[in-house]
Amino acid sequence: MKAIRRFTVRPVLPAPLGPLAELARNLRWSWHPGTRDLFRDIDPALWEAAGGDPVRLLGSVPSARLTALATDDGYLRRLREAADDLREYVTGERWYQERQDEPGGELPAAIAYFSPEFGVTAALPQYSGGLGILAGDHLKAASDLGVPLIGVGLLYRHGYFRQSLTRDGWQQEHYPVLDPNELPLMLLRETDGTPAQVRLALPGGRSLRAHVWQAQVGRVPLLLLDSDVEENDPAARDVTDRLYGGGSEHRLLQEMLLGIGGVRAVRAYCRRTGHAEPEVFHTNEGHAGFLGLERIHERVADGLDFDAALESVRGGTVFTTHTPVPAGIDRFDRELVAHHFGPAAELPGIDVELILRLGMETYPGGEPNLFNMAVMGLRLGRCANGVSTLHGKVSREMFQGLWPGFDPEEVPITSVTNGVHAPTWVAPEVIRLGARRIGQDRTDRALSVGGSERWDAVADIPDGDIWLLRRELRAQLVDEVRRRLHLSWRQRGAATAELGWIDEVLDPDVLTIGFARRVPSYKRLTLMLRDQDRLMELLTHPERPVQIVVAGKAHPADDGGKRLIQDLVRFTDDPRVRHRTVFLPDYGMAMAQKLYAGCDVWLNNPLRPLEACGTSGMKAALNGCLNLSVLDGWWDEWFEPDFGWAIPTADGAATDDHRRDDLEAAALYDLLERRITPRFYEHGPGGLPDRWIEMVRRTLTRLGPKVLAGRMVREYVERLYVPAARAHRMLAPDAATALAAWKSRVRGAWPGVAVDHVEASAVGATAELGTTLALRVRVQLGDLAPDDVDVQAIAGRVDPEDHIADATPVPLKPASGPDSEGRLLYEGPLALDRTGPFGYTVRVLPAHRLLADGAELGLVALPSEGTGEGAGVLMR
Repeated sequence: MKAIRRFTVRPVLPAPLGPLAELARNLRWSWHPGTRDLFRDIDPALWEAAGGDPVRLLGSVPSARLTALATDDGYLRRLREAADDLREYVTGERWYQERQDEPGGELPAAIAYFSPEFGVTAALPQYSGGLGILAGDHLKAASDLGVPLIGVGLLYRHGYFRQSLTRDGWQQEHYPVLDPNELPLMLLRETDGTPAQVRLALPGGRSLRAHVWQAQVGRVPLLLLDSDVEENDPAARDVTDRLYGGGSEHRLLQEMLLGIGGVRAVRAYCRRTGHAEPEVFHTNEGHAGFLGLERIHERVADGLDFDAALESVRGGTVFTTHTPVPAGIDRFDRELVAHHFGPAAELPGIDVELILRLGMETYPGGEPNLFNMAVMGLRLGRCANGVSTLHGKVSREMFQGLWPGFDPEEVPITSVTNGVHAPTWVAPEVIRLGARRIGQDRTDRALSVGGSERWDAVADIPDGDIWLLRRELRAQLVDEVRRRLHLSWRQRGAATAELGWIDEVLDPDVLTIGFARRVPSYKRLTLMLRDQDRLMELLTHPERPVQIVVAGKAHPADDGGKRLIQDLVRFTDDPRVRHRTVFLPDYGMAMAQKLYAGCDVWLNNPLRPLEACGTSGMKAALNGCLNLSVLDGWWDEWFEPDFGWAIPTADGAATDDHRRDDLEAAALYDLLERRITPRFYEHGPGGLPDRWIEMVRRTLTRLGPKVLAGRMVREYVERLYVPAARAHRMLAPDAATALAAWKSRVRGAWPGVAVDHVEASAVGATAELGTTLALRVRVQLGDLAPDDVDVQAIAGRVDPEDHIADATPVPLKPASGPDSEGRLLYEGPLALDRTGPFGYTVRVLPAHRLLADGAELGLVALPSEGTGEGAGVLMR
């Protein structure tokens, strides 16, 4: 029979066990082994049944067991120690506080971090893939470092879908309903006990209301907005139903609630708790971009005009793009966005045209009728970054149209390469080995803080210990695969009597390759199937066999991705190879933790350069797994042949995608046959694969410190958050108003700016290294003053098309007042400091002490044809 009403009955803990409630509600347990052990020891079987979720566990423990624990002195001592440890963790000084105490410290009082998804733990399923896992790792690392972050997202009542397979291998989606009362969440309440609520105005007099749930991620609060509120109409209640679900209007409402409602939730949280108000707002991908509009609205309400409010908001905004292709960006029809703003809807005090101006693709190559969330993020962000060095380059090229007249390398988008939270992703067995060999404190600090000197201690661990560890982790993965495969086949309709073969699937002594990620076409799930006969030979080799574990989800609307999964499943179902290759449905955090640790090689073969970063290989590397990947994302940046392999690519060589896939698949097979499998199975005099173990050791010592989320968050603090906080403080209302007026004046006067004449001291077609040229440039400034501009020479090596490749700016100084034609003379020396083809040009840029970058306004004046003598100089 089906219940007519559902509610949650919370356990009443005996007083001595009271700290268990606090420990369960703080998600630090998800990366703190001691706390997890404390819950597991309550009842190991119930812990397993609860999926390692302390909240679910406490809701199912019999009262008799709790009563017995309340008188167990040993358990109570451990409980007090864990509670004291958590208290010290959330209140003690850490890296950020130590930095704050330094002379001249300019650290932000707080940072608000907005993301559409957060992958903190499988017990809070609010993520779909890499973006959410990265956001969760960002919060955890910030907590470990003491960074005063406030996370902001949405609470999806169905989360992301659960995946199963039909008998013929077609993906099926299931959306279990999540009850916030059964999750590690607390409702934010007002002083009178009523739930805090944010409200958005919708067209037609409707409203979108949301409650604010709080998860505690160590020291970091995570605020999740939930539209399933009784006062909402049915359509409004469903706004936060599914992650990445629904049509354009549904997505727009989700993103308005995340951005606009998220700022209002932060204000409510700070008001209720006394938390410092954020000085910096970090927009993690464009989905949350509307947060800038709400902050502009706040300043307009305080009396600033729109342009001044925009400058004030930009000062404290950081925007991170994770998308290497335009198709991956949310874009909305102009009319849809306009319908949801203005007098009859949200932000009625702001002209809709001013809102639209921030996101419209009004640049060469853009779609003029589309509102682009990433474009809005870039226009609202003083600091912007990609998530790997290569992705930063791709982003500068992709968004170059926003800065016309500037070369891609000058587009003001930097990069901070992603990292992963080691305490979450490193297997407990790896941590125990480290603690046993190099000490618990050194191990903990290496995982959370980093530092190459700490990781160098891995050199002290004997080869035999490393190999035994790798074999243990592989054996655990084999057990996990068999368990999940049995469950999957039962869901596919198989009888138990049909499944005896699963007991022979995989072998803990065979080289194991892992491949697990989302399944968009560019990640090429089925590249390994290009030559199935050759793959079968690899899997069934009599002396050097390979086994492969694959997992991944296709978006529910992506039938192409589902067909890729079906093709792979049909191959893995083949009786000839099903003991050597498997597809595991329902990929998520819990499965991933076993996969990363248990595989020997982590495979990644995207179409280069479409992988923005790709962090799964980082997590695998921290467990001693070697990477085999296309040179894309982070692997392009840090690959060395001492600790992995690069799959050669056919960029530009193949005439079509099929030909490219054939070439790169053949290169993959060659690497496996000739280099990887021989090294794994080649044993030295001591009976160990010495060369393989050495690669594992180098993976840990050289990659370990680089791939940490702690390193990533420190970079965000030092390179982006501190400059943004400084700009926020400088752009007080008067300064913001003055800057907005200056920008308006410069934009209006810029058509009158020109480079009229360029000349240099005599030089022929060649010049000696070390020669200094005297440059003289005459410029027209029109209605602008010399203080409004920078005049620069840009010099460096040139390619055959005379493009300056490694450009260096050289400032030129005013040498005289206006001549009879109103032109000013600028002069300066240009040192010929490089050999080979060398060239220069000159330009004029807007200049103001409050600009983040000379390219900020997208204005530049360059010499026209015939302005002066040639720019190319050949040196010997």
